[in-house]
Amino acid sequence: MKVYQKIFIACLTLCSLFFSGITTVKADEIFTSSAKSTYLIDADSGTVIFKQNEEKRLPIASMTKIMLLDIVFDNLESGNLTLDKKINVSKNSCGMGGSQVFLQEGGTYLVGDLIKSVAIASANDASVALAEEIAGSETAFVDLMNETAKKMGLKDTLFSNCTGLPKPTQYSSAKDVSVMLRSLLRHKDYYRYSNIWLDKLVHPDGSETTLTNTNKLSKFYQGCDGGKTGFTNESGFCLAATAKRGDMRLIGVVIGEESSKKRFKEVSEMFNRAFSLYESTLIVDSVKPCQDKAKIKGSKQEYVNVYPKNNLTVFTKKNSKVDCSVETVIFSDLKAPLNKGDKVGEITLYKDGVEYAKTDLILNENVNRLNFSEAFDKVAENW
Repeated sequence: MKVYQKIFIACLTLCSLFFSGITTVKADEIFTSSAKSTYLIDADSGTVIFKQNEEKRLPIASMTKIMLLDIVFDNLESGNLTLDKKINVSKNSCGMGGSQVFLQEGGTYLVGDLIKSVAIASANDASVALAEEIAGSETAFVDLMNETAKKMGLKDTLFSNCTGLPKPTQYSSAKDVSVMLRSLLRHKDYYRYSNIWLDKLVHPDGSETTLTNTNKLSKFYQGCDGGKTGFTNESGFCLAATAKRGDMRLIGVVIGEESSKKRFKEVSEMFNRAFSLYESTLIVDSVKPCQDKAKIKGSKQEYVNVYPKNNLTVFTKKNSKVDCSVETVIFSDLKAPLNKGDKVGEITLYKDGVEYAKTDLILNENVNRLNFSEAFDKVAENW
């Protein structure tokens, strides 16, 4: 046998040995990302489905406004802000540039309309107007954003403004952005705006600005009902989006894609894979009262229904068996008066014997203290 023939046979043998040692992975079980940072999770449990450079610190452009909106809705729920409050916008807010709705300096706008402008059109001017209303200045509001990020445990995030306009001292990561969006999704009123595809902002002088949702998945992807886009030359094309089908909600984040089309395509593909391979099973339903009731001393109703604050679901591969159990603890020292929403206990979900998720037990009604006459009647009844 000639030398070149021996070499050829040896090469074939080596190739055969090499390829026989490679583990074959089914195409529907893998996902690759061309983004600089990528993260996909189950929103309810926080289970990570896919990650790639998820902690890499990068500019995130207008995805910064996720934190802005979260703080705005916190202020609405605490009563520090109302949707119908009128704000006189400053010269500073009107001069932001970039994405804007062209607020008129000194003009009066409703808080709800400013939120709509941020959530739909990613308006920088409306963002600063809200920040100034809440904290007095954008600088003070940025301090609040960084304090909130610290409380959330975000280790790879630093804010220098509330808009995401380029600054070298501003960055985040796909993982941290997912935490921010997960927090924003707690606010039910957020969905009043995030689902809108086309709207308008009417200015004080009667002129109008058309608002078109920058998150195209809100119209073109089944189940997508929230999220935030971002783009600057420094950040590339970014997207954080959420979609829900059945009991399963996903959050997908990409940072630094090469085109707008690519960011939407990639997040859509991640969602498709996850929805096809996984499922969430609702174990604890927040709209149903617990079997056990709370005993409240000094109240007209001695026993009161309690409700889970949030749903508890189990995230698994489809058709897999899951061993789940629930433990309910209601506080024993409850005394009237108590208010709707007050915490009166906890409910814990266990998966395969290990703590998996937990939520508060709350009241769904006010519980008043007995007045003198009612207390007298109660004593007489039991005499």
